[in-house]
Amino acid sequence: MAVTSNFVDYVKIYCRSGSGGAGSMHFRHEKFADKGGPDGGNGGHGGHIILKCNTQLWTLLHLKYNRHVFAEDGGNGSGALRTGTDAKNKIIEVPIGTIARDALTGEFLCEVTEKNQEIILIEGGMGGLGNTEFKTSTNQAPKFAQPGISGIEKTIILELKILADVGLVGFPNAGKSTLLSVVSAAKPEIADYPFTTLTPNIGIISYRDDKSFAMADIPGIIEGAAQGKGLGIRFLRHIERNSILLFLIPADSKNIINEYNILLNELKEYNPELLDKKRILAVSKSDLIDDELESLIRQEFPNNFSVIFISSLTNKNITQLKDIIWKTINE
Repeated sequence: MAVTSNFVDYVKIYCRSGSGGAGSMHFRHEKFADKGGPDGGNGGHGGHIILKCNTQLWTLLHLKYNRHVFAEDGGNGSGALRTGTDAKNKIIEVPIGTIARDALTGEFLCEVTEKNQEIILIEGGMGGLGNTEFKTSTNQAPKFAQPGISGIEKTIILELKILADVGLVGFPNAGKSTLLSVVSAAKPEIADYPFTTLTPNIGIISYRDDKSFAMADIPGIIEGAAQGKGLGIRFLRHIERNSILLFLIPADSKNIINEYNILLNELKEYNPELLDKKRILAVSKSDLIDDELESLIRQEFPNNFSVIFISSLTNKNITQLKDIIWKTINE
């Protein structure tokens, strides 16, 4: 069965900014001055392509089927020193956390990080000067004017990186979606097979005294994800925008500390700076083990390493986990 989703975090769009209007080569013609001086006006400015942050958006879906974005051209100048009309800018509304790159070179262009922020993505062309601008003491009647500067054509890649306080990191079927559904109002798809989560989900977690924080359920990583295996690096980029990382490893894993190290290595392979983020390790599905086994697992980790055993099914240590997360976010 095909998986459909309204979540789109990557689009490639073809953009063209507006060309500037041509300057006018015109001379004043009046009843008693048939050969008056130059009075050609300047051309108008071509429209910019502008990225604007819209915090009501959470996906790039609206751009998926509208991949050609053209700004209008500036108006031409005319006689009597009339300047051409400046063209309207073309606004592309995107969610917060959107990054723009040049599709040809991969060059980073800009990032939208604030509410209502506007960034000129591609500048429109300047209008040409009319012949009036070229009048000098030695050339009283210039018979030329400037054309407008052409607009710029460019293919742009837009990537969305989810902004959240906490990013859930773990292998497929580690219990990330279940945890998110328990601690928030988010309702991600949950099933007992790998890659149930094919799109990131965000839940707002209520905390004490009307406080809250955002948690993102990132689709499961597998060994080799940084090299493109499984879902590859498609979702690894979302982890870059999380304040802290919550590693989730199920209690029935064959080797918990080994799985933790594999996850760390995948993040390091993708972006070494991810290891600078504060981390919490939670062992999920701990209702499957007894206190004795829990103690043995805890001994596998260094003394200074903090690990919490939780169960989304029985709510074991869920409140304590929230406390740890809140403290870590605000340290």
